[in-house]
Amino acid sequence: MRPRRCQLKQGPLQKILCRFWAVMGKLQSKLKQSTYKYSRPDGVTEERIQTKTFQEYIPAHVDSVSTVAALNSELCVSGGNDKMVVVYNWKTGNVMKRFKGHEREVTKVACIHRSNQFFSASRDRMVMMWDLHDSSQPKWQFSGHTMVVTGLAVSPDATQLCTGSRDNTLLLWDVQTGQCMDRASVSRNLVTHLCWVPRESCILQTSEDKTIRLWDSRGLHVAHMFPAKQHIQTYCDVSEDGYKFISCSNGFEGEGCDATLWDLRHTRNRICEYRGHFQTVASCVFLPRALALMPVIATSSHDCKVKIWNQDTGACLFTLSLDGSGPLTSLAVGDSISLLCASFSRGIHLLRVDHSRGLELREVAAF
Repeated sequence: MRPRRCQLKQGPLQKILCRFWAVMGKLQSKLKQSTYKYSRPDGVTEERIQTKTFQEYIPAHVDSVSTVAALNSELCVSGGNDKMVVVYNWKTGNVMKRFKGHEREVTKVACIHRSNQFFSASRDRMVMMWDLHDSSQPKWQFSGHTMVVTGLAVSPDATQLCTGSRDNTLLLWDVQTGQCMDRASVSRNLVTHLCWVPRESCILQTSEDKTIRLWDSRGLHVAHMFPAKQHIQTYCDVSEDGYKFISCSNGFEGEGCDATLWDLRHTRNRICEYRGHFQTVASCVFLPRALALMPVIATSSHDCKVKIWNQDTGACLFTLSLDGSGPLTSLAVGDSISLLCASFSRGIHLLRVDHSRGLELREVAAF
């Protein structure tokens, strides 16, 4: 369980990259044309084209970004196909630190709330724990899965970590010792995402078998299975109060490509569905209540669009098209007015909610 130490020789490419990273804070102003749809209070949907100047930081990654999570209200953690885990200050446009340890692409990251510690998972079947203010070596390496790790969830008290994989297995780890405490396996349960329910011992899990499972970490057993959907469930997020959760689906040409709101505490039935994307919805998040007069959620999709929805009615309030970004892979809440959106072709987009003409979402920076 001890971290493996590796020394990298600095060849010409590494030296060029070092010089490249040294100017991370430099900004470039660019003109960007984007399309978006706005739902007016009278129910009419307007399509507008805007050309705005936005800030383009030097990229956090040199390849596609697969996952992003907020460490605090200024820093985010991301991972991608370049095998790197990066801590980035998205308010100043500076890289805080780069962590190299994975041998293959990084698939997921998860942060310990109100700390400088975080986890990364990879196609190399490993999970690593890092500390922003420690060395660039992992604090722990968690080895136990036999296939790519596709789920990470940290317990509310930060003492346990749950990991999931395409090997149909969930593992429960002690964060302090790095030891595996429990394991569970369900046939054909190819894990796509994990999310720990706030203030509870329960873990939500989406799967390629189109189901959503609620696990009890005490004994690591399935406490409830929600009604199966017609398409693969790609992601889930739980509301702050733990009463509701949202999941989203894969799909193509509008088939599937939706998100669903569920009751988590009482009936455990579907409450509302959100339809309007045309390709796989890769991520869905609850937005802070301070963001709008009504409860809202956001989704990002492989169709290059981010949508904001009225949580209660399912109405799409705003659609932002990030043209040229390729599939949007991950979404995270940065602060009370900001979203971070990872993409296949254009790194990470910083999006901001604007109330000057109603509820609008605009891109203000990319890195």
